[in-house]
Amino acid sequence: MIGRSTVVALIGDRYHNSDYIRTALGKTLVRDLELTIDFTDEVQSLNSETLNNYRMLIIFRDAMIWPNGYDTSSAFSDPPLPKYENKPVHWMTKGQGQAVKDFVNTGGMALFYHNTTYIAAGNEIFQDVLGATTEGHPPTRPFKIRVTNPDHPIMQDVNDFIVTDEQHFMTLDIDPKFVFMESINEDGLTHQNMGASCYAGWAYDYGQGRVCYLAPGHTIAALWNPEYEKIQQNAVRWLMKQI
Repeated sequence: MIGRSTVVALIGDRYHNSDYIRTALGKTLVRDLELTIDFTDEVQSLNSETLNNYRMLIIFRDAMIWPNGYDTSSAFSDPPLPKYENKPVHWMTKGQGQAVKDFVNTGGMALFYHNTTYIAAGNEIFQDVLGATTEGHPPTRPFKIRVTNPDHPIMQDVNDFIVTDEQHFMTLDIDPKFVFMESINEDGLTHQNMGASCYAGWAYDYGQGRVCYLAPGHTIAALWNPEYEKIQQNAVRWLMKQI
């Protein structure tokens, strides 16, 4: 369907199965918002040639691929499986980072979800577009998403809400004025030395295009929280300059 849809979405990794992402966004953005999306988990497809066929890019995956497969140390086999190198590698090349930058800089739209901040940790060009890089996350647990800028178009009619999800922490490279929501653990549970709260969503103009990042997304329950669905749909409308 190259060139027939509005959006290309690069999704799925070892820890975030493509099925739940496709199902979640298929409801919130495709069915409810009538957005046309081509979903793919092929990282090689992220290039200038592909992006030229779309108006918007969604990335919802981390930085790692496992060329030789995942760890098999706990698997039983007789005879035993041969030992092999099974370390992850960062998949995004400088060329791919530049392709994303050029796409947005010349008027494209980018919606980045959840663990995309891990990609920025290994690619400075992509980091410049996203505006942040990961500092990791604690185990899945409940926390609040608090609206910090109720006047932002993406926060229209949005209330604070609670999710059980991965609370992602990151270092912000852009002006905090672009942030419209934060995550906060109301039980005071922290991550490393970064406290109990962190930025959880921002949006800004980048060249002739626009960028938005949304942190929640490890579970389909979080993605389908009614308040978060409003945010995702408003984010698409804002990116498309409809609000």
